[in-house]
Amino acid sequence: MTEQQQDPTEQHPQPDFPDQEQPHPGWTGPMDPPPDHGEESYRGSGRLTDRKAVITGGDSGIGRAVALAFAREGADVLIAHLEDEKDDAAETVRLVEEAGRRAVAVSCDVRAEENCRALVDRAVDEFGRIDILVNNAAYQMSQPEGIEAISTEQFDRVMRTNLYGMFWLCKFALPHMREGGSIINTTSVQAYKPSPHLLDYATTKGAIVTFTQGLAQMVIERGIRVNAVAPGPVWTPLIPATMPDTQEFGKQAPIGRPAQPAEMAPAYVFLASQEASYITGEIVNATGGTPLP
Repeated sequence: MTEQQQDPTEQHPQPDFPDQEQPHPGWTGPMDPPPDHGEESYRGSGRLTDRKAVITGGDSGIGRAVALAFAREGADVLIAHLEDEKDDAAETVRLVEEAGRRAVAVSCDVRAEENCRALVDRAVDEFGRIDILVNNAAYQMSQPEGIEAISTEQFDRVMRTNLYGMFWLCKFALPHMREGGSIINTTSVQAYKPSPHLLDYATTKGAIVTFTQGLAQMVIERGIRVNAVAPGPVWTPLIPATMPDTQEFGKQAPIGRPAQPAEMAPAYVFLASQEASYITGEIVNATGGTPLP
């Protein structure tokens, strides 16, 4: 991590950003400013030595930053990505291997139960077990015109990506997790302060909070912890691919800017590590100062 003490409001680029738009799912390369995943700043300290991790949505954004941090902490990593994101996924693989750890990239649409089962089977074939599962894959699409503009197709895609995929992956991964394992789900500030134009997305993020707290109570008797991270606005490819106005993105946070993916990764490392041994069923809020209930 960055060792120099800094003013956090000025540590990373601040809006206004150049106006930019991409087709879904979005890619890292065209983004201006480029996201920071911790390539030059994250320093590991062996907190995840020889752990085996599965990260969905691991090709870019928060997922890439988490994969990089896990690798520099000593973990081998399997990342799941959409087929259209294979170039971004290849860069994540490069970063993990550069850290001296094994990396496996798997094209997987988590909306299908059989895909989730196959993903877990692949991880077990590659690593022999799963120590950490990070459910990070998500879909959103802004609809400023309101609920009437949310099609059933969109609603179904949001639900199946954000909720069904998480459910199936937890269900299939748990038999392959040993005592000390960790599941980390990605929720959002939207779970507590929903934006009207992201109604369906915010609904799933609220459900992830409840699912995390319930599953944590269910599996602690197996010695497995379940927690979640709730980011505020984060500068990832999902933003230019799904939001109508990127110029002022993140300005609404009290810190005055969006987070960079690198600023989210330490929360995942902590929750995955043995240092968080007494923490389960919790939500780590990383919202840039937005007050939450």
